[in-house]
Amino acid sequence: MSTANGKPDAKAAPARHRRAERTETAAESLQRATATYAKFVPFLRHKAGVEFSGRILELGAGPAWFSAELSKLPKVVEVILAEFEPSASAGEAGKVFKLLNAHERKITRRSANPHHLNFPDNHFDCVVCAGVLHDALNLLHLLREVRRVLKPGGQLIAVREPVKPAMRWRAGRGTRAERALKSPLYSRADYTGAFERAGLVLKIKSVSLARGLKYYFDTMLNGLTHARYVFVATKQGKLSR
Repeated sequence: MSTANGKPDAKAAPARHRRAERTETAAESLQRATATYAKFVPFLRHKAGVEFSGRILELGAGPAWFSAELSKLPKVVEVILAEFEPSASAGEAGKVFKLLNAHERKITRRSANPHHLNFPDNHFDCVVCAGVLHDALNLLHLLREVRRVLKPGGQLIAVREPVKPAMRWRAGRGTRAERALKSPLYSRADYTGAFERAGLVLKIKSVSLARGLKYYFDTMLNGLTHARYVFVATKQGKLSR
């Protein structure tokens, strides 16, 4: 783990090990993929103005619900899943693909190094990730690598990144390890600074996938008692298709 400027954070260093103490079961992950995660792509397209097309890279894909949804879009021609660590979720991803009716012929899974993404410069139209940036050992370096592999005009779309809210709140029930995972390390300003130093132009969109009263309260209190955002970062330059 690192601070937003890319320097290791001694207090945050054990976070990757803490994460292993509480992982979703396969059933929980599949339920989320169908009930919640599948709503993100429609939200990004219709509420955040993101157009997905061409060649897409997903970082740290895990069960790969993001790639599954993107593969179904007619303008998307290829999706590459880049795993940073040996993953036991490949079989789970297969189940997610079937549940979400993914176009698997478009999808390729590859291992990758977050400190040097093994892809050419200016290669991808879009890079996506879900809950990956905050867990990077060097956030700034990873963002710079993403910028390198993006085409001019290409975008990084990051969802489900924990962000510190303005008000402190109790972590609630659970083990000490579980409570630690509920405490975001970066504020909105931290993320903004890291994207700026990486040379990416960032737009932040509040996100709520709820309906009714819950949507209203989520929207009104976002940034205060909780903080849920979508990061849309663009590499400046004209996008060539």
